[in-house]
Amino acid sequence: MTKSLAIDSRLSATKRYIELVYVLAKREVKVRYRGSFLGVYWSLFNPLMMTGLYAIIFGAAFKKYYHESLWEYMLAAFTGLTVIQFYNASTSQALVSIVSNDSLLNKVKLPISIFPVSTIVANTFQLLIGMLPLLVIVSVFLSPNPSSFINIIAIPIPLLGLILISTGIGFLTSSLFVFFRDLPFLYELVQFVILMGSPTFYPAEIVDPKIRPFLTLNPLYPVIESLRQIVLSGNPPDLTLMIRSLLSGIIILGIGWVCFTWLRPKFMDLL
Repeated sequence: MTKSLAIDSRLSATKRYIELVYVLAKREVKVRYRGSFLGVYWSLFNPLMMTGLYAIIFGAAFKKYYHESLWEYMLAAFTGLTVIQFYNASTSQALVSIVSNDSLLNKVKLPISIFPVSTIVANTFQLLIGMLPLLVIVSVFLSPNPSSFINIIAIPIPLLGLILISTGIGFLTSSLFVFFRDLPFLYELVQFVILMGSPTFYPAEIVDPKIRPFLTLNPLYPVIESLRQIVLSGNPPDLTLMIRSLLSGIIILGIGWVCFTWLRPKFMDLL
């Protein structure tokens, strides 16, 4: 009987947690795009604009790594920029999510983790509605049957790795921001390093072979390479890249959650 009550209590708490995340994520999306003509599809504007800019500047030099096709280079750049934009937007918003809701936390008893999680969920919704359909369409056109169907099914796997990475970083940065209010300025520098250390607008082949192994230390590297391989190569998914992207996500999520739970008892004293 006691065990049954404990299970019911956990299920009830989980249901309440999911409902709170849903409400906060829905509110965030509505507030962000209130009065907007394109709504969540504005999230496509930045990577599309940057793709065009990179194509103008670097297209002639880098297209040789993509079968001398400027179109393929643009698709590769768009895929990389999609990953970077999601990571930057979701983690930057998650960073301030706890502190920006301090007044609410002081009035209502809520699980603190719902704030970074709801921010990631809101950005995931944008990703699924805005960018995922484009990646699927490109994969269909570039992959011969029947591998196109397999590739479409595989696309969510590196994206899941991306979401897990962003959630882990969100837990880490949002908890540290409670203690270090200068963190956003430092994190802007970190984001720039991640951008330049990820093969977003450039092919990994141009990097010095002695330095290239350091690219693999970037958790976004296997996500970008896996998505490009699935969407652009026309070949069946590379299981090694997909597993690496998932492992990166699981490891970063674990690190972020451990730091978050370790620092959480001290939050309310500083909010």
